[in-house]
Amino acid sequence: MNKFDSIRPYTDNEVNEVLVDLSNNRRFLKMLFANGEYSYLRLLPFSRKILGFILRNKVKSIHDVQSYQNFFESIVNSVVENSIKNFTVNGIENLNPNTGYLFVSNHRDITLDSALLNLTLHKNNLGTTNNAVGNNLLSEKWASDLMRLNKSFIIDRSDKSKREIYQSLNLASEFIWDSISNKNESVWIAQKQGRSKDGNDFTDPSVIKMIHLNARKKMSVDKYLNSLKVVPVSISYEKDPNDITKATELYLTDLNSEYIKDSKEDLKSISDGIRGHKGDVNLNIGEVMHFNNDSYDDCSVKITETIKQSYKNHATNYAAAILQGKNFAANEFTNEEIDDAITYLNKRMEQISGDVEPYFLQQYSNSVIS
Repeated sequence: MNKFDSIRPYTDNEVNEVLVDLSNNRRFLKMLFANGEYSYLRLLPFSRKILGFILRNKVKSIHDVQSYQNFFESIVNSVVENSIKNFTVNGIENLNPNTGYLFVSNHRDITLDSALLNLTLHKNNLGTTNNAVGNNLLSEKWASDLMRLNKSFIIDRSDKSKREIYQSLNLASEFIWDSISNKNESVWIAQKQGRSKDGNDFTDPSVIKMIHLNARKKMSVDKYLNSLKVVPVSISYEKDPNDITKATELYLTDLNSEYIKDSKEDLKSISDGIRGHKGDVNLNIGEVMHFNNDSYDDCSVKITETIKQSYKNHATNYAAAILQGKNFAANEFTNEEIDDAITYLNKRMEQISGDVEPYFLQQYSNSVIS
């Protein structure tokens, strides 16, 4: 038994069996129907059996991770074509196809941040990443299966004893090291736990501590990060399909000092993020960073500043600042583009109360006023 079996992505010999199991999973099929997929089948007698048969027929030739990723690429391509106006990428030339990297990224969308990076890597004949995902997203087995099929590994954030938490985080740290240093496979990880709901991207030192955990007694954090070849990644969306949900969560958290998330809320956010229109999207891939200070805080600040400097603002970001009466530097957009963005934001805010509006606007404006 491999020590990473409890957290690692699925391997080639597991892929087809997992896909067949998904095709027979009632809760997974129910989710597809609930999200509008295969709606033409929903009212037919034995609709789940029919859908299961269709899915099994689709996956019968997929027997390894590469084949699944080719299949998944077609899905992400469809997302780009149907929900993104312009998808631009900078910095792909910074990467060597024979090198494994640790991509540290800002985090705006649960699945698309890493998916769009991997689509870019795949199209440029570069190896795709193993993706860090918190087990809070994996309450349903079918969700866990989908993530692990697509080269995700699990970081356990469950309520456990301190000893168990330490062991699970140390295992994730070892997995990251093994992927990059021993297998030459890249890893994607978000700069902090959870999405940036207020538009303020920062690197949480606890994430850097977790990455370093298995080597903390053997190597300083700066030397360790240098050995992993850290590449900063920033991704920006002109329009966030989950902007209202994020704003509402922040408002209710401030109102009640706590926000209790519905068990299916993350899964709905995944679906809305994939389906909703995102306008222009920019992905910026930085150069390998060099660290020279044995401090979690200093390393975190350096990553934060690099990501912020490469973040591309859109007309909606400046429009939100205008609606808040905030000052900002000159921008590249025409008055017409800013006016259109203001109209878009105002239309979105028709769906929320005045109390929620400041939270809604902050998530767009913080990147231009911070």
